Amino acid sequence: MHKFIFVIFSAVLALGLTVTGCSKTKSSEAPKAKAPRAVRLVPVEKGSLPRTVTVTGTLAADEEVITSFKVAGRVSELAVDLGSLVRKGQVLSRLDPTDFQLRVEQAEAALRQTRARLGLSPEGTDERVDPERTAPVREARAVLDEARLNRDRAASLLQKNYISKMDLDAAVSRLLVAEGRYQASLEEIRDRQALLAQRKSELALARQQLADATLHAPMNGAVRDKKTSVGEYLAAGSPVTVIVRTHPLRLKVSVPERDAASVKIGQTVKVRVEGDTTENTGRVVRVSPVIEKQNRTLTVEAEVDNAQGRLRAGSFATAEILVQADRQVLLVPASSIVTFAGIEKVIGEKQGLAVERRIRTGSRTGNRVEILEGVAPGDLIVAEPGNLNGGEPVSVKQ
Repeated sequence: MHKFIFVIFSAVLALGLTVTGCSKTKSSEAPKAKAPRAVRLVPVEKGSLPRTVTVTGTLAADEEVITSFKVAGRVSELAVDLGSLVRKGQVLSRLDPTDFQLRVEQAEAALRQTRARLGLSPEGTDERVDPERTAPVREARAVLDEARLNRDRAASLLQKNYISKMDLDAAVSRLLVAEGRYQASLEEIRDRQALLAQRKSELALARQQLADATLHAPMNGAVRDKKTSVGEYLAAGSPVTVIVRTHPLRLKVSVPERDAASVKIGQTVKVRVEGDTTENTGRVVRVSPVIEKQNRTLTVEAEVDNAQGRLRAGSFATAEILVQADRQVLLVPASSIVTFAGIEKVIGEKQGLAVERRIRTGSRTGNRVEILEGVAPGDLIVAEPGNLNGGEPVSVKQ
């Protein structure tokens, strides 16, 4: 019995020593107070920031032209290919000029012949013609004068009974025939003058066809497509190339109805395309007079400068329309904003502790961000909070 009591007493004593040892261990490992984190505070400032409307759209060529020859012929030269940059008036293609040159020579020969029949120099340019001085009219005039003299002589002889009345009638008839021939000669000269004008037109047409055998670019741009090849026979009007104007490009966008009233013609547009960080400048040139009922948007078109040729028609673009140049807003450094799970916040300081303040941001300019709500002008916030959380002790750097 005494032995059993001794065993129980020993066990209780050992348990007491163990508990005492654990209490001492826990007391020695109690956590120390966390040292305050040094932070730098910056004020929420008022500043000016442009107001923009951000939209997306697709760049398109302002103009597109399908070029073709006005005359039929066989292609002898094609001076451009897909993607070639062209200037207005540049030669794009040529037809075989042989047939057109022969037509010009034929028209020139016919014109020289007509000029010669009018008594003009075949190679000259003077077209003044006096019908009375042309050979056919002079000949007819001489015959007419002779017939008139014969008639007068016959009338005088008839009065003296030297000839019969039949002889006088014959002289009168010859006079009438001479007058008819004279009038016919004048009309012939007038016909030749009209023929001269016709020959000139035929020569001008032949020369124009020869000129039309060379195809020129109608505008500055780039070749989007080539429709023919050297050696192919083309009918008049058959497509040769497709040229698009690359400067300026047209950007067509849809502006939400809530921003429609602020968009005006002439406003500046800043454009960026996928895969290129370069900012391109344009301006609003056309605004639709109506809001689309289907999606409640306003159609706006802008012209985008592309003098350097960096942009390509068909590219997807993001545009910012500058609707107000100077707008007073609240600004904070971008480094002062903490984002977690989609929630934006800044951290202030109160009585040595960090205080979180939820905010809503707007536009960004450089390293500063617009704050729409959550802070007031002059509020002090931590410049670079990093992983600082609300409730942690902080000390403010001077």
